Amino acid sequence: MSSVIKISSPAREFWEIPVLFEDEQLLALDKPAGLLTSPDRQDVKRPNLIGLLHDAVTAGKPWARERGLSYLMNSHRLDSDASGVLLLVKNKAVLVKLANLFGSERPFKKYIGLVQGSPSEDQFEIDARLAAHPLDPGFLRVDSRNGKKSRTRFAVLEKFSRWTLLQCEPLTNRPGQVRAHLRHAGLPLVGDERHGGKPLWLSRLKRGFRLKSGHEERPLISRAALHAERLDFAHPVTGAATTIAAPWPKDLRVAVKYLRQFAKGN
Repeated sequence: MSSVIKISSPAREFWEIPVLFEDEQLLALDKPAGLLTSPDRQDVKRPNLIGLLHDAVTAGKPWARERGLSYLMNSHRLDSDASGVLLLVKNKAVLVKLANLFGSERPFKKYIGLVQGSPSEDQFEIDARLAAHPLDPGFLRVDSRNGKKSRTRFAVLEKFSRWTLLQCEPLTNRPGQVRAHLRHAGLPLVGDERHGGKPLWLSRLKRGFRLKSGHEERPLISRAALHAERLDFAHPVTGAATTIAAPWPKDLRVAVKYLRQFAKGN
């Protein structure tokens, strides 16, 4: 079967999405940053991965036809800015089994996050209830009275002068919880301007930086620097230990490369 799934929107936007894992029940994709997982209630016309996949299945696109697909649904969500592993199921019975897994407090999802600042400890946990902002339903914030229980574990992978690379393990399954918990900790994700993070610029790292005449500098990372790197779980049908991993996207690789070169930790 094809190792890449090709989808397009009515506005002629085009994506080639790598297949990370597949068997008779599951299909895992490497979701690109900037593409919604599911429809946006505030902007229903904005392209979303599930909607585009459903359209392709209905239209009998080659990748869907060769798999004999009639059903495809996501078992969890990733923020639109986030890249990485997204697990889909090919029938409703498996979806129910995975819903139980994703509803449990087990550390089976691992994210990579590049944040501003430096935590005081190399390993820490944030247990803070989260709720949607009353005036902005798409914005999750800490709310000790009305929020839902939310826990995330963090571990330092690498420190730079003013930034830190973290492993993030959400123990609950709240959309946007990693971003909200990092903001609460005073460690916003690079590029996550909605939560106080700023883009990362090479000109701020490299002494004597000079831009070629006629060129405009672009940030190394302009979106929330969050990548769903790995899922470790028991297969919902066979029970076999299953690991699915997604390589770092180019913008994160390049950003870390320049941080290592020009912003070594103290």
